[in-house]
Amino acid sequence: MKRSPKGRLELTWMGKDSALIPVEDGKYDYSFVDPDDPRALEVKSIEVLEQVGEVDGPTGANENLLIIGDSGDALRSLVTIPEYHDKYAGQVKLVYIDPPFNTEKTFEHYVDQLEHSIWLTMMRDRIRDIKPLLSGDASVWVHLDHSEVHRMRVLLDEEFGPECFVSSVIWRSADTGNYDDARFSNDHNTILVYSLNAGWAANGLERNVKQSSHYRNPDNDPRGPWFDGNPLGSPNPRENLMYDIVSPQGNTIRHPPHGWRWQQSTMDRMIEDGAIRFNDEGTRIIYRTYLREQGDLPPSDLWDEVSETGSNRKAKNELKALFGLPAKQVFSTPKPESLLRRIITIATNQGDLVLDFFGGSGSTAAVAHKMGRRWVTVELQRSTVDQFLLPRLRRVVDGSDTGGISQTTQRIAASGTLAGTLTPEEAAEFVRQLKKVVSDLEGLDEATISRMSQSLRTRNSTTTHWRGGGGFTVAKMGPSMYEVDDEDGSVYLSPEATNGAWSKAIAGQLKFTLTPDDPVFCGVRKRQRLAVIDGVADETVVRTVVEHLGEKEKAVIVAKGVLPEAGDLLQRLSPGSRIKKAPEDMFPKGTVN
Repeated sequence: MKRSPKGRLELTWMGKDSALIPVEDGKYDYSFVDPDDPRALEVKSIEVLEQVGEVDGPTGANENLLIIGDSGDALRSLVTIPEYHDKYAGQVKLVYIDPPFNTEKTFEHYVDQLEHSIWLTMMRDRIRDIKPLLSGDASVWVHLDHSEVHRMRVLLDEEFGPECFVSSVIWRSADTGNYDDARFSNDHNTILVYSLNAGWAANGLERNVKQSSHYRNPDNDPRGPWFDGNPLGSPNPRENLMYDIVSPQGNTIRHPPHGWRWQQSTMDRMIEDGAIRFNDEGTRIIYRTYLREQGDLPPSDLWDEVSETGSNRKAKNELKALFGLPAKQVFSTPKPESLLRRIITIATNQGDLVLDFFGGSGSTAAVAHKMGRRWVTVELQRSTVDQFLLPRLRRVVDGSDTGGISQTTQRIAASGTLAGTLTPEEAAEFVRQLKKVVSDLEGLDEATISRMSQSLRTRNSTTTHWRGGGGFTVAKMGPSMYEVDDEDGSVYLSPEATNGAWSKAIAGQLKFTLTPDDPVFCGVRKRQRLAVIDGVADETVVRTVVEHLGEKEKAVIVAKGVLPEAGDLLQRLSPGSRIKKAPEDMFPKGTVN
């Protein structure tokens, strides 16, 4: 008997139905808990430490944010706390995710041996956490090596839908092979690209020298370099395109089998304008397309030009030059600024917001800043922030970072022009090859060779693109306000749950905007006022709170203890106001025993 199959294609793993909580601050060390565990639902405060550089302006400290702490905590707080939700929700245009690769190698700055199930749960939770932050035309780029990319592709299909898959970009991460590897030299990484919504469109990329090399200008056409290898025939037969052309020499040029690409009036105008020309014999026509008229190219999914998108070795050299450190003291797999420039160019425009919640050495934030984008970056490990990320961003702001994309160097003609139609790169290569064989060439004296070399002489020209400016805010995640007994599930307030820290955390958890100058209330949400009591709520507390309410305002009182008569009095004096006891009433029913 026929039967209809049930179920769906999905990736399963141990603990998929669980949530993760950090075991120890500042380390990639997690434990599985129930999804409704208060530690997995808690919204921690974001504590501002300092502001660096300019405060205002499109790239000032009020626009850019560095958070020190666990990325899951940070994302949850950005989504929930009103001051950050109002600023960032629905605003992120690009998320670049360069997570721990979960390989067997150990790095000084990354604990990179997360067990598969923990790694997948961590990534799944963070993908879900970023969704409220994404703009409608956002894209997410996940940078991986071979160890998890196959599983991540299935996970991203589940979370975004296969219709939102954009590309699987191959990036050549190694510019020299790993010849010590017993099997294959692992020379590339994969960057999975997904969009929040189907139909996402990438920005085009400017043509590089190689992509423009077939455009030449041997006749000094005032319109610049041109190419004449374009098809002239129509792809489909059309009667109005089937006409003959008579050249100035009187020759009849027959139309192609399906006709010309243009109707006759357009063809006549293009001949008159010089876009279409006749060969010297007048036996065929030539269609010139000019480089200056060509638009940007859609990005390829193969990035193997180290000169364009860098390599891990190039990135390490950038860090070594920036910090003056030996190679063994920098990251093993940092990402070059040229790679991030390519990604940010494709996915964003000036002023857009970029998010990177595995901040590492700070490449994403540094490049976004230099390119005039706003940014938020999160880094778990304080040692990484202190040694790399924060000093690097300070140098970006003060202009002392002259590496990476701050400057570009290109080859140009030493005397302004080159003999023939060679590009500067071709001329430099020709001279290099000439020097190798010059002794074997007959009939060329030294003077001739010297003149030839001089006419093709080139030099490097460096252009500075970044000289500093802007600013950023440095913040850290606040402490947890709760402790859970894993034996019986009992929840207690932590020692940190006192005074202003507790009030701030409660306001964020309940989505109240802070009102630090109010003597009674610490938060406001529409017509509700929040009062947090670091002690017991009694009748005196209730009367004081109600007396300070405005017309039509209601109160939410959170206290560590609540006397029975306090709740009754609040309902009589201010119907609709509520009183909560922490921690019992701070989370959905059933989450706290």
